[in-house]
Amino acid sequence: MAPTVGRDAPRGDGAAQATSRRPGAPAQTPTETTARLRPILAAPHAETAVGTDVPALRAAVPPPGPAAPRTPDPALSWSTPYEARPRVSFGEPEGYDGLARPRPLGGRPRPQVVAAAVCLVLGVGLLTGAVTGSWLAGDSGDDGARSAYTEAGDLWHSVPVDQLFPPTVQGKGAGPGGADRTWTRVAVAPDGDCAGAFDRLLAKVLDPVGCARLLRATYTDATQSHVTTVGLLFTKADAAAMTSLAGRFEKEGLGRRDDLMPLPYQAKDTVAEGFGAPQRGSWTVSVLTDAPVVVYAVSGWADGRAVDEPEPAEEAIESGAASAPAQAGLGHEAKGLADRVERALRRHVGAPTEQPS
Repeated sequence: MAPTVGRDAPRGDGAAQATSRRPGAPAQTPTETTARLRPILAAPHAETAVGTDVPALRAAVPPPGPAAPRTPDPALSWSTPYEARPRVSFGEPEGYDGLARPRPLGGRPRPQVVAAAVCLVLGVGLLTGAVTGSWLAGDSGDDGARSAYTEAGDLWHSVPVDQLFPPTVQGKGAGPGGADRTWTRVAVAPDGDCAGAFDRLLAKVLDPVGCARLLRATYTDATQSHVTTVGLLFTKADAAAMTSLAGRFEKEGLGRRDDLMPLPYQAKDTVAEGFGAPQRGSWTVSVLTDAPVVVYAVSGWADGRAVDEPEPAEEAIESGAASAPAQAGLGHEAKGLADRVERALRRHVGAPTEQPS
């Protein structure tokens, strides 16, 4: 009868087990602490036709003990040489243009977009450059007008007296009936302020624009029958103040009031020696708006006769005027000489915006 294999069957020591293990079974290592099943090569003599040899089977089972440490499979170690995986690269994604043609996404922009962007940048640059250049050069319309206005205000010390008050002034068609006139300068007053140069009432009217400089000269006609003083009052006012004063003269008719006549310049040892306030026969006053200047002229007889009823030049030059100043042509003397001195002034500041008569 074969021995019974049970749970409590005695187990031999390691030597007995090693002696009783079947041929071909792998040996147990000394560091192994656990029993594990081992592959056993088939042995014809250990098997019967009916079953397995029980003693041999028992000898093949290792005794219990501490488990042997498990070592990692070298094939799975990070340091184990391995074949590098093949690189896989992905193609760029494709988009579609306006004609449904495939194109790579993120590619170059269309030529139309590039051209539009370039034109925009160039346009902004040119506009900015033009504005900046105009600003730096000071060539805007307002700046040009302001420069001419300022330049006109400085003419009293930058232009020679012979150009502002020429020694001889030709007045073609300036006399009564279109007759020619020629005026010769007999005296030039020293330039200075306006103190004592005007009657009190006229000085009050001119006070809002101030007095920077006053230039005066006295002329006589070819027959030395008449004398005329012409003056250039350079003010301290801006264009707005000059425009306001000109509007007041026009609206209130200040240029026609005989209590607002300018005073003449008397010069000793000349035909104008006796030309004082009582000898004033006709006058004119012109307030410029494109220059800080007031142009005026006053005329009278050279023989020193007094005039009881002076007449403004605008009225004395009218056809049919019957007053003594009008009949003598004093209105033409004052108006004609003042206009030509004004023209000489404007020639130094460019084309005039006001055309003298």
